[in-house]
Amino acid sequence: MEIIDPHIIIQPEDTDKVYTTLNLGPTHPATHGIFQNILTMDGEIIIDAEQTVGYIHRAFEKIAEHRPYYQIKPLTDRMNYCSSPINNLGWDLTVEKLLGIKTTKKIDYMRIIIMELARISDHLICNSVIGVDSGALTGFTYVFQEREAIYEIYEEMCGARLTTNLGRIGGFERDFSPAAITKLRDLLKRLPNVLREFEKLLSRNRIFMDRTIHVGGISAERALNYGFTGPNLRAAGVDYDVRVMNPYSSYNDFDFIIPTGTQGDTYDRFCVREEEMWQSIKLITNALENMPEGSWHVDIPGIFLPPKEKVYSSMEALIYHFKIVMGEIGMPAGEVYNAVEGGNGELGFYLVSDGGRTPYRLHFRRPSFIYYQAFPEMIKGSVLSDAILTMSSMNIIAGELDA
Repeated sequence: MEIIDPHIIIQPEDTDKVYTTLNLGPTHPATHGIFQNILTMDGEIIIDAEQTVGYIHRAFEKIAEHRPYYQIKPLTDRMNYCSSPINNLGWDLTVEKLLGIKTTKKIDYMRIIIMELARISDHLICNSVIGVDSGALTGFTYVFQEREAIYEIYEEMCGARLTTNLGRIGGFERDFSPAAITKLRDLLKRLPNVLREFEKLLSRNRIFMDRTIHVGGISAERALNYGFTGPNLRAAGVDYDVRVMNPYSSYNDFDFIIPTGTQGDTYDRFCVREEEMWQSIKLITNALENMPEGSWHVDIPGIFLPPKEKVYSSMEALIYHFKIVMGEIGMPAGEVYNAVEGGNGELGFYLVSDGGRTPYRLHFRRPSFIYYQAFPEMIKGSVLSDAILTMSSMNIIAGELDA
């Protein structure tokens, strides 16, 4: 069967062939979320594709524009829910930028530990699902034990697991407990062996390589034109990482490698995420071993919730608690953009304040929304099974598509 050039769109009227229209999604296990692809197919070959979003549109941005700043963070949990702590802390950093708050090194290092844990959790899900979609379930069930261990660390830190609402504007609600530190050290001991075993299962597996190499590739130029960031851009050979290019939370205190690929295909995306997990382990270890002394929050009574024991005994603390919880604290007028390196790439927050209790305008830069625009180009000329693997390796999260 002739393979079609992916850059050429052939309409059914151009030939005498009979084409098939296939709805892939919006409710289909292979799509890993609520979104749709309308495929025009010549047998098993994809001739054209049109993507559709909006099935879970929740109007996050408009809801946020009617909520006090403290009540916006739970919305960020629901974007890329595979690494929600990064979303949480990214929002905190954005508000702190508007307020001109400088956090302590201890807060920065604590944030690095949490964000890198979230990155590992995100990449474990993505890479193990690539294995599942290529026919290998064992790796998925194996690494999910470590994902569960990461969730137990979150639970010890904040009481939540998936949608964490972790951290506070200006720091944290509490310091890391001894139990959290113990669980973190146990994970750091186990995880390297787990990653090595997982890589042995897939990285040089001939079936896996045949299913992923030269599948769903994109050039560096095309990736940049679409606005790719994160692992999907680095797999195409561009070493852009927000943590290095625009350091935040004292990431510039640490040395780590930015892994890149050459083909921008499914295999390169898998390998880049694998190496990023190794770098995250290194970052967490260094941050934990070199944790500075100091407070886990800055002294901003009008913004940071006072300790509950003070609320019961101090009138001033009670007043601050009431005003913060009820959203009666106004923010300075201003316009800021702040970005962090999310599990999927550059996660940005564009915030406009008019000095009121709620944002005047808020826009989320969602990496998955940008990636998904390139999906039709990346799958044209391929077979249906390759399109599934391409989607898995791009790590498109439905919650991050519709904001």
